[in-house]
Amino acid sequence: MTTASRIKKHRQVQRSDHTTIRYTASGPTGGPFLALIHGWACDRGDFDAVTDHLPEDHRVLAIDLAEHGESRSTREVWTMEEFARDVAAVLEAESVDTAVVAGHSLGGAVAVEVGRLLPDTVSQVVALDALHYLSLFPALSEEQAEATVRAFRTDFAAAVRGLVEGGSPAGTDPALKDAYAEKMAAVRQPAGLRAIEGLVRWDMDAALRETRQPITVFAIRDLVTREAIDRYRDRLDIVLIDLGSHHFPVEAPEETAKLLSGARF
Repeated sequence: MTTASRIKKHRQVQRSDHTTIRYTASGPTGGPFLALIHGWACDRGDFDAVTDHLPEDHRVLAIDLAEHGESRSTREVWTMEEFARDVAAVLEAESVDTAVVAGHSLGGAVAVEVGRLLPDTVSQVVALDALHYLSLFPALSEEQAEATVRAFRTDFAAAVRGLVEGGSPAGTDPALKDAYAEKMAAVRQPAGLRAIEGLVRWDMDAALRETRQPITVFAIRDLVTREAIDRYRDRLDIVLIDLGSHHFPVEAPEETAKLLSGARF
């Protein structure tokens, strides 16, 4: 492991005429490759410190999904499958043969879809506090989905605050929660709203049936229900961790890097 800052090169790939995906590449081009996908209303900068603690021989690609961070798009489709195509475009641009794909929160759903889209390229999917929230995964009923989206349409900032509070165990620093809520509430619109709608309408069970890679979920212990563990124990390797809040990659980058280093490259 290294604690020295890596040399990071900022790159972009064009997806047809409607989407430009920007990403950061670091490490030797020989791999092993690790693709990092941020959560909803976040950006690739969340992985800067994590990347610095990863093994020096890893080729790390930290990706801004469309209309997040520095990526831009005028497209009309905001599904998890379409976000997966953003990631696939980066992997193609980097001539990746084999990669571990890791995603935080919504990025975990996207990582599953990347695995489904590229079964011969993705060796393992890693979800960072994702996939186990039964209030979002799997797809909600139409009534539940509409109620969730309506809350964001009615008072976006308050709905974002609710997400942050729900992902914050007792004792989480209030200043951290304020910072997360402020950052996420500033997501570019209308893509931010459309993306959360795409998430709540994503059918995780259907996706898992067609995803053949092993899937490891690193889940904050205080945020996991017994029901979720029992429901998905045969499909997901759920590893309980104590590294802070839902946003633990930001709060515990060195420990997060250690978790990622054990992936099946």
